[in-house]
Amino acid sequence: MIGTARRRRDGEAKVRGTTRYVGDMPVYGLLHARPVLAADAHARLNGIDTSAALAVPGVVAVLTHADLPLAGGSGRAAEPLAREEIVWAGQPVALVIAESEAAAEDGAALVDVDAEPLEAVLDLEAAIADGAPLARLSEKAGEDESAASAHGGGEGEGAATSGNLAVEQHLTNGDAAAGLAAADHVVKGRFRTNWVHQAYLEPQSTLAWVEPDGTLVVHSSTQGAFMARQGLANTFGLPMEKVRVQAAPIGGAFGGKLMISEPLAAAAALKLRRPVRIVFSRREDFAAGNPAPGQLIELELGATADGALTAIRGRIMGDRGGLGDMGVEAISTMLSAGPYRWPAHDLTALGVSTNRVSPGAYRAPGAPPAAFAVETLMDELAQQLGRDPIDLRLQNVLTAGDKGIDGQEIVVFGARECLERVREHPLYAGRDQLPADEGVGVALGFWPGGLEPAGAICKLDSDGRLTIVTAAADMSGIENAFIAIAAEAFGLPEESVRVTTGDTASAPYGGVAGGSKVTYTYGRAVERAAEEAKQRLLDAAASELEIAPEDLEVADGEVRPLGAPARAISIADLAAKTYTFGGRHRPIEGYGSSAQISRAPGAAVHLSHVKVDRDTGEVRLLAHVIAQDVGKALNPALVEGQMHGGTAQGMGWALLEELSHSEDGQLQGGTFAEYALPSTDQVPPIETLLIEVPAPDGPFGAKGVGEPPVCGVPAAIANGIAAATGIRLDVLPMTPVRVWAELQNAPVV
Repeated sequence: MIGTARRRRDGEAKVRGTTRYVGDMPVYGLLHARPVLAADAHARLNGIDTSAALAVPGVVAVLTHADLPLAGGSGRAAEPLAREEIVWAGQPVALVIAESEAAAEDGAALVDVDAEPLEAVLDLEAAIADGAPLARLSEKAGEDESAASAHGGGEGEGAATSGNLAVEQHLTNGDAAAGLAAADHVVKGRFRTNWVHQAYLEPQSTLAWVEPDGTLVVHSSTQGAFMARQGLANTFGLPMEKVRVQAAPIGGAFGGKLMISEPLAAAAALKLRRPVRIVFSRREDFAAGNPAPGQLIELELGATADGALTAIRGRIMGDRGGLGDMGVEAISTMLSAGPYRWPAHDLTALGVSTNRVSPGAYRAPGAPPAAFAVETLMDELAQQLGRDPIDLRLQNVLTAGDKGIDGQEIVVFGARECLERVREHPLYAGRDQLPADEGVGVALGFWPGGLEPAGAICKLDSDGRLTIVTAAADMSGIENAFIAIAAEAFGLPEESVRVTTGDTASAPYGGVAGGSKVTYTYGRAVERAAEEAKQRLLDAAASELEIAPEDLEVADGEVRPLGAPARAISIADLAAKTYTFGGRHRPIEGYGSSAQISRAPGAAVHLSHVKVDRDTGEVRLLAHVIAQDVGKALNPALVEGQMHGGTAQGMGWALLEELSHSEDGQLQGGTFAEYALPSTDQVPPIETLLIEVPAPDGPFGAKGVGEPPVCGVPAAIANGIAAATGIRLDVLPMTPVRVWAELQNAPVV
């Protein structure tokens, strides 16, 4: 089964609409919650009048921050409703609870929020300038100011005097200044990327209730059940055994579903002692979710005349919004060096507080902006050197045995193989024979790979079938990967294996589903659990057949002696003899776990064939090729699906997607009618090239494949535009207006 294309086990239910998501779950006595969102980007919260809302028939309660059973803490989870200060337009300030969704919506419209507008901080550079107004005036801002000073925020460019500098980190090695001075060629650029929403179909959704014994039970479209349990226990001061979280089927997430709606539903359930469900509207999701943040990246890199890189220096600024306790600027800083060898580097990450929504992860968080910057400059450097852009990358790309800028040795890395495969492609070979205003761009994107402990249970049931139990969230067809791994390791056909997602009270520990680590960590745990269960099976069969376990094999649904298949005993019969009154065999079960310490970085090289309309600035994608190192494709159909999906999302990053705000911080739009996503006529044919460089610690050599496809797409398209027109774009998305404006000042090529 490993390496053969198969259908998704969950495909039919999702296509037919029978999968039950959080919003579909029937619950007796259910109450519905609707958030009231702030209108101002920054304001002092003077009061909330709930009387009119409470008068609406069916409204049970209107909760404010003071009503919530909070235990303290910091960050967004600890302040699900604004306490005394509004720090972005769209921040939840109250929660209306009603017997019906309609009553909750009617009540929310009648809540009167008394807010005194304050000066909003919306621009990254202005936020850390001398004397900049604070994005948050409460005591937390003072803490941030002290923290910024402690991190050396005062050394340069006025950052010291701004309390909006939340984080400053430095990643340095060697003398970057000397390396740049010694370079024969130096290129530099300033790149800006805007806020981008994950654009999942199912909005943020959580159902919560309290059991008679006081246990808080939460069913959520979360990517991390154990992470949610920990967060809720901290937020409400509950002992761990009094919080139980079930990861429900997810209708899309891409990094965006982590502790946004859970504290709201849980707080209401704890307060009212009735089941409460909250399902964001699309507009609420756009305004109060946790999209990918805007970034400003300044990079400078040098090389000798023969193409050897000498040094890289830069500053990466990330927007942390008003309550952001997660910043992707540190990841972007590491990734802004690309997967290349640098004798010296000097990179600074700045996390900046503004009056925008709190940011979150989005497929390969921080990677598309970082690759956009460094891969654009690598292309420009190749042009200055008169070098083939792929050859320049091959000369400098990291390989197994090298150390990245984080100091960790790379055990296996398939970037070189991907580059070599793309160099042979006819699209690349013919790039110089294209019509006017057409071009082919190349870019290398990479993702270092995530690590987090995970466990799995594998048990043979009385019907002779295997059941796999993990806490992994239902995403991207991961069930199919677990089935293939368990079936291969145990020795049963795929149809005899089923997977179930346990809650935090019944499943072994498992980390967040994301970061391209589910297959690499959970999958390894599943493999080990199946191997242990298989050994229990062989022990039981050995007892029945009176033969040593090492002289037995599993094949065709049977356990049989090597060389004597006629004496075989079926697995179903063994199961029946085990799970019965008086059974003399131990339950045929296995537990497996993993705590990977070596990363399995992924690489994907993109070729993008573009055509630019000089009169309108429109960029049309004609063809796209992606070569990706996937370790081992457990199910090529699913892997190619990930490659297609990530590439399409990268096209959205490149040309279309932007959460637009007005000058006073108001979200403009907020539905899929206004937020532009790639449509079928904008996504060209995508050719997928699977490169298999097995990861030694992955299950059957597999590694995570979800993140790498998106990373290099914007850069490849930008480099294609440069090849077609001679202009280099430094802002994402590269909309027709931005392209047209650059074309007006560019010479015709």
